[in-house]
Amino acid sequence: MPLPAWMVSTIAVGVTGVFLARVDYTMFFMKFFRDLSRSKARARLHGNKYALIPVMLGIEEPIKIQDDIDAENRMTVTREQLEEMDGYDGAPLYLSIKGRVYDVSAGAKFYGEGKEYHDWIGKDASRSFGMGCRGGLDRMGRECLSESLEGLNEKELKEIDRWVELYETHDKYTFVGYLVDDPVVEILESVGFDGGETEEDTEVVAETLEETGSEMETEQIETEEDTEVV
Repeated sequence: MPLPAWMVSTIAVGVTGVFLARVDYTMFFMKFFRDLSRSKARARLHGNKYALIPVMLGIEEPIKIQDDIDAENRMTVTREQLEEMDGYDGAPLYLSIKGRVYDVSAGAKFYGEGKEYHDWIGKDASRSFGMGCRGGLDRMGRECLSESLEGLNEKELKEIDRWVELYETHDKYTFVGYLVDDPVVEILESVGFDGGETEEDTEVVAETLEETGSEMETEQIETEEDTEVV
């Protein structure tokens, strides 16, 4: 027995409503314009005039970004420095993805305060790029705006690579350097310093910092001497 027209209409509206409720249209359009930009970059940089269709359909392979050959000469940004690059008080807009830091100040209308992409600014939110979430907890109950890639599947990891390709090949965004931990914080953690130690412990930390500073200064002098010889 066929269903009454009013019942069919009600079911259709209900199903559509559930579908619409589950779709993050902001993220949908973010990915759309990301892929549009990627296809243009592929045409501009690699002469691929037919990149649009496979990129927009998601059947292409993201371009793998090659790391710098000489790791010792790579530019670095500490997590503390990255947090300060949030666009406030004239600061530039930096974000990090897979440990690669990019200056996206040219896209202030997207990444500035109150804009759709601002959640990614001043931090490494690689997980968010892969999971398609923009805050709160992801489907695994983990913090969305995190650099952790734990538990992500192949499809989600590929999504991250697509975002990396966007920032790497964009004609207005620039690669700044690699995200690293603050060396001072690493030293303090290595000796178990948490601020509640005795005077003797504090002296040990001070000596460690002094020794590290001397080593860094020596390395800098040696580097300058090698440069002069060359």
